[in-house]
This record gives sequence, C-alpha cells and structure tokens, in this order.
Amino acid sequence: MSAPDALGAQRRIGLGLGANLGDPAENLRRAVASLSAAGLVFDALSSLYATPPWGVTDQPDFVNACALARTRLAPLDLLDLVKATERALGREETRRWGPRAIDIDLLFYDDLAWRDDRLTLPHPGLAQRAFVLVPLAEIAPDLRFAGARLAELAARVDASGVRRLSPFWPRPESSSETN
Repeated sequence: MSAPDALGAQRRIGLGLGANLGDPAENLRRAVASLSAAGLVFDALSSLYATPPWGVTDQPDFVNACALARTRLAPLDLLDLVKATERALGREETRRWGPRAIDIDLLFYDDLAWRDDRLTLPHPGLAQRAFVLVPLAEIAPDLRFAGARLAELAARVDASGVRRLSPFWPRPESSSETN
C-alpha cells in the first residue's frame, strides 16, 4: 500500500498516550487538546489508566490512555506533529522507556504497514502491552489486529497492575434543580 499524501482522504489512526512526570492526567489532556487544535479529529478517548512502568521499572507509575482519531496528514507528517507536540509539552529525551512528561505513540494508521528508520506501523509492541491494549480495547473492542479482536488480545495479556482511574475528560458536575 502506498502512503497517502497530505491532501488525501481522512485516515483513521490510533494513538497511545502516557505520562508519569508533573500532572500526568493533565499532560495527556493537554496533548489531545494540542493535537486537536492542529487538525486531528478525535472520535474516541479511553478512560485514564494507572499502569506500572514498562521496560525501566525504577520510576513512578504511568497514566495511560488511547485515542481513535482521523487525519489527512501522511504518516511521517503525523509523526512530526506528534514529536513537536511532545516537545511543546515538555518532553525531554532521556533514557529509553524512562520517565517522561508526555509520550505519544502512533499505534496504527488505517491498515497501513509501514517500516522505515523513523516509524513502524502498526506499532510493533501493540499486541504485548497491557497499558495499550486495555485502554484501546475499551474504545475499539471489535477492531482487529494480528488476526484477533482487540478485546481478545486485551483478555490474553497480563493486565495486573492496570487500574482504571477516571474518564479522560472530567464530567461536569450536575446541578440539582429544585421545583
């Protein structure tokens, strides 16, 4: 499949978001707001989840979420936007899998298979990582990946330590009406 150009049809994408420095939940919300202002159209946002660190474990737990969105950007242009958003929100390059103010991963781009020195799609760790599968299965349980529904993949992965915290956006307080 060839890569779509920046003026092509809207493409459905999956994003994984995570943070464990500062106010992680607010950092995720700011990332979505920034990407939305840059033109991404968000169709679904998972709940926020507390998850143990993966890869490097001597750091605070993460807050993770996933999103389904649409874009007209080509994959590498989308990657550039994501990286610029991370930098604008305080992401500093440290050790791999180390603590961070924000991390945004491109999980998939329609059904595009892409691999170069900057980007691999779909994300190579998607089917093994509970911190991605659990929130992604919440918003897209019937989406198929690696021959299985996301709900099935999420049920197979070790999700111990993954805890739902809250909806992505705080719900407005309901006002009580008096008669």
